[in-house]
Amino acid sequence: MTDRGRLPQFDGVFAPVVYRDAAIDLLDQTLLPEEETVLRLATVDEVAEAIRVMRVRGAPAIGVTAAYGMVLAAAADPAIEAMERAAEALRTTRPTAVNLAWALDRMLRVRRRLDTDPSESIVEQLLAEARQIHAEDIAANRAIGAAGADLLPDDAVVLTICNTGALATGGIGTAYGVIRTAHERGRLQLAYACETRPRLQGARLTAWELLRDGIPFRLLADGAAGALMATRRIDAVLVGADRIARNGDTANKIGTYALAVLAGHHRVPLYAVAPTSTIDPASPTGAAIPIEERNAGEILAPRGVRLAPSAADAWNPAFDVTPAELVAGIVTERGVHRPPYDVSLPGRDRG
Repeated sequence: MTDRGRLPQFDGVFAPVVYRDAAIDLLDQTLLPEEETVLRLATVDEVAEAIRVMRVRGAPAIGVTAAYGMVLAAAADPAIEAMERAAEALRTTRPTAVNLAWALDRMLRVRRRLDTDPSESIVEQLLAEARQIHAEDIAANRAIGAAGADLLPDDAVVLTICNTGALATGGIGTAYGVIRTAHERGRLQLAYACETRPRLQGARLTAWELLRDGIPFRLLADGAAGALMATRRIDAVLVGADRIARNGDTANKIGTYALAVLAGHHRVPLYAVAPTSTIDPASPTGAAIPIEERNAGEILAPRGVRLAPSAADAWNPAFDVTPAELVAGIVTERGVHRPPYDVSLPGRDRG
């Protein structure tokens, strides 16, 4: 089921995903910016498919969606074994974003505490937990935005990659939240947004959000970032994260590592911006982070338009890892963390 013209809201805030009337309302991000279509997801299989094909994307938003997916699983069959199978089906959809596993594990812990409760109570309490995860993400994003904006000078000019706004989170944004907060404070002159190939999340999604929020910006080709830093004033590079290792190595959208190398060469600070749920104490370094590889067709025929010769093949990692030494600071809801990150980073709250 689809609905055009009505965007989901959670607690009065635009959100890419909400739970309403025993189903999930999800804004289909594969259709933006041309179409604003809201899907109604009623089964775990539909939720898994939406995550896998990136109808929803962004580590925090994936975690929130998975939490609501577990509510649907409980409504279908609240038995622990059935819910564990549902969690595994969701867990395998996107391997790099650690928020997915974090949210699923949190929901399963709640379910195990309710083993003697009636089915109706199990669903209600799991829904309350999922909504708590969603509310916590929005609160974390607000705190992140404030902490990150404090790092920027007046009339700041910043560069970002991919999409880290409301579309990627519970409803405010991480790195985008810093940009948004600086703009609201009257301290942002301009944001540059990399178009972010091959799926063009910057050109399609970040531009859509910047326009909605009235924030001054310019798009640029990913390959133009070096020339931009060499010829224009850039005060900071702001990036999101899908998983942060214990030592501060950071996995984010492919192209982030190149931005970090360029930023280091041009003495521009690069800040990774993410909630503490993105920190993975089980990954000592970036070498332990699994990197998702996606279909070559995303490069060879972006959005269905064949650009490469028919016999061509492609390598398509969705993420890369930026070494901790190239990250000037990691911004979470608990503040700005500086190297050495194995000392300064907080342990992740596992609920």
